[in-house]
Amino acid sequence: MRERTKMMASTTTTIASIWFRIVLVFAMALPMLVLYAISTLGPLLGRDLHFKPELLGYLVMSSFGLAAVLSLWAGAFVDRIGSRYALTILFSAIALAFALIATVENYYGLVAATAICGIAQALANPVTNLLIAQQVPPEKKAAVVGLKQSGVQLAALFAGLILPGIASQYGWHTAFWIIVPVAILFGLTTHFVTPRQHSGSGRSFRILLPNPLLLRLMVIQFCVGISLSAFVTFLPTFAIRQGMPLPLAGTLIAIFGLMGMLSRIVLTPMGARLKDESLLLLFLIVIAACAMAVTMQASPDAHWRLWVGAVGMGLTAVGTNAIAMSMLIREPGFGPVTTASGFVSVAFFGGFALGPPLYGALSDYSRGLLLGWSVLIGVLLCACLMALALACARRRRAQALAMAAGPLQRATAVDVQERYNFMNK
Repeated sequence: MRERTKMMASTTTTIASIWFRIVLVFAMALPMLVLYAISTLGPLLGRDLHFKPELLGYLVMSSFGLAAVLSLWAGAFVDRIGSRYALTILFSAIALAFALIATVENYYGLVAATAICGIAQALANPVTNLLIAQQVPPEKKAAVVGLKQSGVQLAALFAGLILPGIASQYGWHTAFWIIVPVAILFGLTTHFVTPRQHSGSGRSFRILLPNPLLLRLMVIQFCVGISLSAFVTFLPTFAIRQGMPLPLAGTLIAIFGLMGMLSRIVLTPMGARLKDESLLLLFLIVIAACAMAVTMQASPDAHWRLWVGAVGMGLTAVGTNAIAMSMLIREPGFGPVTTASGFVSVAFFGGFALGPPLYGALSDYSRGLLLGWSVLIGVLLCACLMALALACARRRRAQALAMAAGPLQRATAVDVQERYNFMNK
């Protein structure tokens, strides 16, 4: 009887652990789904609501711009109200936003509805990182971070494979409507995966300046955000201009999402085993720049370059955000987890907000797409330089800590030796 009780308790614990990870994945996936949905369904939205493809960038900007602003206070807000209420607000905002998107009748209504997703995007990283810090053993943290960050790319996979078919068969309104009950379901079940009690930190909502290490990581994520958001938003449009059918162009986003999931699940634990993940960031961003350079050379006779670009960006640039979040959880030098997560989200979402309208403006100015691709590659190269600067700064910090710890260790050893000599007199 006792063994049976133990087995049942073990099974319950396993189920709770699996559901905990599922909730983390969807807490990251649903807020970001709006980006990939706009990307894959953008041509249909533009046709029915009568706006130019270049204006898709401002839809992304409305959402991620609000997320960037709110992220300044998101960490303190999550600390104040706790993970349970923060997670409930996150899923409620998603349900409201997608319900409004499915019912709008003009472009400006679409902008306003999309902006509501920014609330969920601002809360996503601080609340999920807090839950991991509270409930996951240290040896498993990096793996769980990689898994939950892969939720972002699960959204891309879903948007690329499922949404175009639903929109073609039943209309894009229905494609957005189906997200609403999913968000409501997760909102109702948050109390199963969050602590019952929360002792508020009492931290003020003052905006504190990031420390030098965190500031460098923020710049890296800002640059990656610019290039990644522009790439994802306009890749299907660029592919259609090269003669690729819409369903196949949507598959590009699905492949991008699948590769992104793989990179975040595999690379995050790998980075945690390295002495300094900054060098891994540098390596990945260099490859991402090369992948984008291949993409810009695509033509009606060379669609394979589009596939190479989608795979390359998914395997590299996407993984950098998960590695950055893992660094924040494991490295105290960046500051408190929720605050540091909020700052990195500010930078990343700020880049996401700026990237698509910047690319659209450059394309409109040059009456072509090559200038936009070239600028995005230049932004990634700036991120490479900052990753190198971060690696150097972390090395200097480690050396300074080692030098400071040296005299303390020697003093402790002398004290122990003196006590030993005294006791043996």
